[in-house]
Amino acid sequence: MKSKIVLTRSDKTFYFFNDLLLLIALLIVLYPLIYIFSASFSDRLSVISGDVFLWPVHFSLEGYQAVFKDPRVLTGYGNTIFYTIAGTILNVILTILAAYPLSRRTMVGRNIIMYLFAFTMLFNGGLIPNYLLIKDLGMIDTRWAMLLPGALSVWNVIIARTFYQSTISQELFEAASIDGCSHLRFMWSVVLPLSKAITAVMVLFYGVFHWNAYFNAFIYLKSDELYPLQIVLRDILIQNQIDPASITDTEDMTRKQGLADLLKYSIIIVASLPIWLVYPFVQKYFVKGVMIGSIKG
Repeated sequence: MKSKIVLTRSDKTFYFFNDLLLLIALLIVLYPLIYIFSASFSDRLSVISGDVFLWPVHFSLEGYQAVFKDPRVLTGYGNTIFYTIAGTILNVILTILAAYPLSRRTMVGRNIIMYLFAFTMLFNGGLIPNYLLIKDLGMIDTRWAMLLPGALSVWNVIIARTFYQSTISQELFEAASIDGCSHLRFMWSVVLPLSKAITAVMVLFYGVFHWNAYFNAFIYLKSDELYPLQIVLRDILIQNQIDPASITDTEDMTRKQGLADLLKYSIIIVASLPIWLVYPFVQKYFVKGVMIGSIKG
């Protein structure tokens, strides 16, 4: 017969307040997202007057129409998708190729290499030397400027290395090497299938980074056709900002201010929705991978 755990009164009290606290935290985090979503589908007067609370008021697509009216939005979407996919693939490959050898005890000089990696997390040349380097490499106003400067994250290498150390034992490689398995074949046939969790975490980390990246584009890119979505949306938002000193008609000022506020919420949804749609598919790997790789050493 299955044994049943009997909760004491103190246990029930603890679980009650624990669940209540988590519910309050959920509401605090969830409400701003609901408000932004509802405001983006409301009309400008309802937004500026503060009538939106939980549900859209006077349903309207005016904000999204104003965003997608600019032809650069679709171009920016295409560029961001390219930067995200190509950059994530490059990042994950380099991270695995760096983390797996560093996780093997038989690698000569791995501690020295790890110290050099960690050194770059604390010290760097700064913005101007980085810009001069990118310029000398001929990557100014090219797609490479969005991919190569951040091709490897040392923090993610440390997480992945710790995962491999705790999951892929040396005895497993020795058993495979007896059958003639090389390091490359072992990594492809054994390590990668056993590392889906940490790989999914790396994909999520790098993917979100590339999707939200704007600073490198702001510094290194000059052509509109290369701009990612974040820069395009920033330009749209700036173009719709108003200067109260230049407007004498109160009604016109209210109308333009309402559109500017509406655009803010619509732009947030346009920029964030793809990540929201992808996250549920990798969330189950996310917690496991982060917990396993959480001890850095």
